[in-house]
Amino acid sequence: MVSFKKLLKPLLGIAAGLTLLSAVAGMATAETRVVFVTHGQSGDPYWSVVKNGMDDAAKTLGVKAEYLAPETFDMAKMAQMIDAAAASKPDGLVVSIADPAALSEPIKNAVASGIPVIVIDSGGGKLTHDLGGLLFLGQDEYQAGVLAGERMKKQGVTKAVCANHEVGNVSLDDRCAGFAKGLGVDVPVLNGVMDPTEMKNRIIAYIKTNADTQFILTVGIGGAEPALMALDELGLIGKVKLGTFDLSPTILQATADGKMEWGIDAQQYAMGYIPVVMFDLLKKYKIAPIADYPTGPGFVDKSTAASVIDLAKQGKR
Repeated sequence: MVSFKKLLKPLLGIAAGLTLLSAVAGMATAETRVVFVTHGQSGDPYWSVVKNGMDDAAKTLGVKAEYLAPETFDMAKMAQMIDAAAASKPDGLVVSIADPAALSEPIKNAVASGIPVIVIDSGGGKLTHDLGGLLFLGQDEYQAGVLAGERMKKQGVTKAVCANHEVGNVSLDDRCAGFAKGLGVDVPVLNGVMDPTEMKNRIIAYIKTNADTQFILTVGIGGAEPALMALDELGLIGKVKLGTFDLSPTILQATADGKMEWGIDAQQYAMGYIPVVMFDLLKKYKIAPIADYPTGPGFVDKSTAASVIDLAKQGKR
């Protein structure tokens, strides 16, 4: 006769195996999943740095992270993408709010459905909290513009233009408005486009008809690099001063060479990296962020530009 103990031993082994398989399955389903929905394409030099931060954090922490954006600056499409992302029930949703009128409702709906939301780059702290978001991570674009205007006012600039390559993007509009406030004079806005050749031609046309222009502020890489080409073509490098928001290897080299005054750094790599960390902590340990996280502004000028060129080439700055 087979003893009870002999029968029990294999049964206990099977039970232990099933328990282990269950635990492994539970670990697999516990992977944190974060979805980014922004207005900037991952191929854009600025937004590619955000995505690099997201990818690096996800790889380090073992988090699943997805980056979504419309192919063009399309707020209706972006609103649909936020709705779809929320419906997929991620552990965290990261969004930029380039147009509050178009994007507020889908963000409120995501929060109401139980999806925690972090806002990056654009939208600001007040709007983020009004919509129920956890926090805003970025820089105050208006205040950054004010600081830029104050810097140039100290240099005696009284005639300037703000070249905006994406009019309608609230953050970029705020950059121009803040600059005018800081400079203390009216600053016309040059309506630009994303196409670099057309942007360069528009800047050339403006300077030719406004020969007393002393300074050009561009609100991003999409305007800065065409502006450099425009001033070079006109033979005005160093004669018409140029400053910009955001960094690229070209901008940093021009700044190091004295062809540009400065670039304003929002440190957008952190905008991609830190939300992944925060949502992973929230899912695993119920640790929630309690304050907004300013990543900028920081002015990179001739004295510091050379030190971060290599980092910009690596997609970190």
